[in-house]
Amino acid sequence: MPDMESNELSQLGHWVGAPKSPEEAILERVANPHVSDDYLIRFACPEFTTVCPVTGQPDFAHLVIDYLPGDWIVESKSLKLYLAAHRDHPAFHEGCTVGIAKRLIDLLTPKWLRIGGYWYPRGGIPIDVFYATGEPPPGVWIPEQGVAPYRGRG
Repeated sequence: MPDMESNELSQLGHWVGAPKSPEEAILERVANPHVSDDYLIRFACPEFTTVCPVTGQPDFAHLVIDYLPGDWIVESKSLKLYLAAHRDHPAFHEGCTVGIAKRLIDLLTPKWLRIGGYWYPRGGIPIDVFYATGEPPPGVWIPEQGVAPYRGRG
């Protein structure tokens, strides 16, 4: 698990090709520069893609990841590459969304994390998947994720 404390970031500042799978992707972390403060970090990925494990057809989602860091924050280029590695990865919406959360939790040990997976319709039914590690600490500003529920053309 490379981290900035030991000067081992392998992707930032270098040309790195997209990993072939999420398992192959290297997620990296850096020391939290404000470890004594509680604050929210948000990543939005409005063009997330993966494939259906049954049909092989593409699936699309708008992911929003919110977390309160502990000692570590995720290095954003490595997160971008990790998310891109799902492009040809077969997974159901639920497994994909919760799997991303758990990988980040294992890497960062955040004080709190939530992910909203706002999936576009498959078979005419949108599936939204939400996961959180519990209640957020009190006193932290946590805005709504800002993704409207799917309404179709109506």
